[in-house]
Amino acid sequence: MRPSVRSSAVAALFVTVLLFASPVFGSDYDHKYQSDEKVTLWVNKVGPYNNPQETYNFYSLPFCRKDDHAQAAHKWGGLGEVLGGNELIDSQMDVKFQKNVDKTTVCELELDDSKAMQFKQAIENNYWFELFMDDLPLWGFVGELHSDKNSDSKHMLFTHMNITIQYNKDQIIHVNLTQENPKPLEAGKTLDMTYSVKWTETNVTFARRFDVYLDYHFFEHQIHWFSIFNSFMMVIFLTGLVSMILMRTLRNDYAKYAREDDDLETLERDVNEESGWKLVHGDVFRPPRNLVLLSAVVGTGAQLALLILLVIVFAIIGMLYVGRGSIVTTFIVCYALTSFVSGYVSGGMYSRNGGKTWIKSMILTASLFPFLCFGIGFILNTIAIFYGSLAAIPFGTMVVVFVIWAFISFPLALLGTVVGRNWSGAPNNPCRVKTIPRPIPVKKWYLTPSVVSLMGGLLPFGSIFIEMYFVFTSFWNYKVYYVYGFMLLVFLILIIVTVCVTIVGTYFLLNAENYYWQWTSFFSAASTAIYVYLYSVYYYYVKTKMSGFFQTSFYFGYTAMFCLGLGILCGAVGHLGSNLFVRRIYRNIKCD
Repeated sequence: MRPSVRSSAVAALFVTVLLFASPVFGSDYDHKYQSDEKVTLWVNKVGPYNNPQETYNFYSLPFCRKDDHAQAAHKWGGLGEVLGGNELIDSQMDVKFQKNVDKTTVCELELDDSKAMQFKQAIENNYWFELFMDDLPLWGFVGELHSDKNSDSKHMLFTHMNITIQYNKDQIIHVNLTQENPKPLEAGKTLDMTYSVKWTETNVTFARRFDVYLDYHFFEHQIHWFSIFNSFMMVIFLTGLVSMILMRTLRNDYAKYAREDDDLETLERDVNEESGWKLVHGDVFRPPRNLVLLSAVVGTGAQLALLILLVIVFAIIGMLYVGRGSIVTTFIVCYALTSFVSGYVSGGMYSRNGGKTWIKSMILTASLFPFLCFGIGFILNTIAIFYGSLAAIPFGTMVVVFVIWAFISFPLALLGTVVGRNWSGAPNNPCRVKTIPRPIPVKKWYLTPSVVSLMGGLLPFGSIFIEMYFVFTSFWNYKVYYVYGFMLLVFLILIIVTVCVTIVGTYFLLNAENYYWQWTSFFSAASTAIYVYLYSVYYYYVKTKMSGFFQTSFYFGYTAMFCLGLGILCGAVGHLGSNLFVRRIYRNIKCD
């Protein structure tokens, strides 16, 4: 077997494994039970309620088991579930379909000083835990604080779990957990840990069973609809600005250049009056500085734009919010399969601008964003390992992710680069580049590239500001984000606003006779991510109750990773839009 064929076979194998291992595309279970068939209750994780990412193995607290010496079964739900910090372990509770269970003892919890102290610290930190039954989550708290007349707090541990299960024919529709019988934590005592199960019938269909977890009032509030309308009006305003003001000015310039029968005096007067973007036609297509890096980030940004669009569409069609880790798995698979786009855009752009070391450009394009994310992830993983948290990614999972990149993403980026160089790599500049660069005159402060770049991100941020609140709240405050139709509209609005704002900034820069527009157009759009990160700082201190080094590191680390991708995406969109605009306006003037 030839190497190329072998690599393709390996890539296809890994994609197939991912697709079938993920709950996005299917499940090993059909969610149908017969009477008295065993239904497994899985314990997952435990941690401080105010710190969503600071989670630990359920048995990191000294909970007892039915058989402490037996090896409890584990359930692995796919790559996304592991990356999401889930570890499902069989609770060993005897639950059978449609069979009620009266108060039954699971085990006896013998409290010594160490165990009592662990539970007390957990209760003081408001620890919660998560269970799963038939892929439906249940939540509860470890205990509660009671105050007596002397204002001394007493730590009370919940010792009874009352599980209510609703079913429709042979399928489980809803599960609910209530906790009872709190007992004081005193060393030397033995507590009976008990549970009970009650089954009730319902008419709710299996397809609607996840609706109870969706906060319709929060996500479909009037402010959400108003934000969409407000952003849509911003799009109309900006597109009108670009078409009415800029194009009107350009049309006058075109008319001036198109005149062929003017007398000598008029021509001389026009030449003396010429200024702005027309004067830099011999330098505007000069290759940008750090061409390799610019090609890499523009190619990566184009890939991320397509990736986000695909994930949103899949989320709308497949209701990915239902499965644990579904979004993460879909993101990884789609990223690997869309790597061809980054190579194609980067390779074509690098070749058109006269780049020679295309292999270096290809390697940087394929590895830039993944390795930046890996760097941040490595730091966070080190912290998680130090704390013993489930947020720590196992070594085997890291190997799987690396293999996906090495055998799927990297070869597709290489193929895209080769195709891009051959199909769209020929230079096609409307104007010839002059040998000697034109000096750039000193302009007012508001026409400098740095100011144009910083101002360029304000309107795109304004168009997604409200949606960022809903996204942040769903990720950091235990809400299930399901309104991907809203997200699709906001994403399209963001793309349009970013392109329009960047075109305006590029036009102002060229009018200031500054022909270094390539990086400025990128940073002008990418600065949106700066405002999103600043908003995340406000959100952390005002909208959350997070605390501690662990959660703070994960919050700002994950947010940095998100803003890094957002900045590259917006920057690429802005640069590509400005590139089309610049080529369009210089196509109709006399460059010689």
